[in-house]
Amino acid sequence: QVQLVESGGGLVQAGGSLRVSCSASGSTFSIYTIGWFRQYPGKERELVAALDWSGGHTYYTDSVTGRFTIFIDNAKNTVDLQMNSLKPEDTAVYYCARKSSGPFPGTAAWYDDWGQGTQVTVSS
Repeated sequence: QVQLVESGGGLVQAGGSLRVSCSASGSTFSIYTIGWFRQYPGKERELVAALDWSGGHTYYTDSVTGRFTIFIDNAKNTVDLQMNSLKPEDTAVYYCARKSSGPFPGTAAWYDDWGQGTQVTVSS
């Protein structure tokens, strides 16, 4: 069974940077769409960024455009989210997920496999 594992979360001051990584044990990311979601307490998961592995298309929600970058780290075989100019409102649990069908980038309901999440905290 495929397991997605996030790593790299932590605490950073506002204006700082963090990079979170998503790896897949027991499988690869090829032919999938990979999404990075975040979830605030008591809220539904929202899509932050997505990458279509085969076509290279990317998607960013408006609030992170220009600050976050989703990319493939070929050396590590991970899909990473580089987060720059972080703001306190970026504080959330970040999840990676993947899907093999449906529209791009799709909503959370389209994603089949999920990681356990990693906490990102941005202090003001």
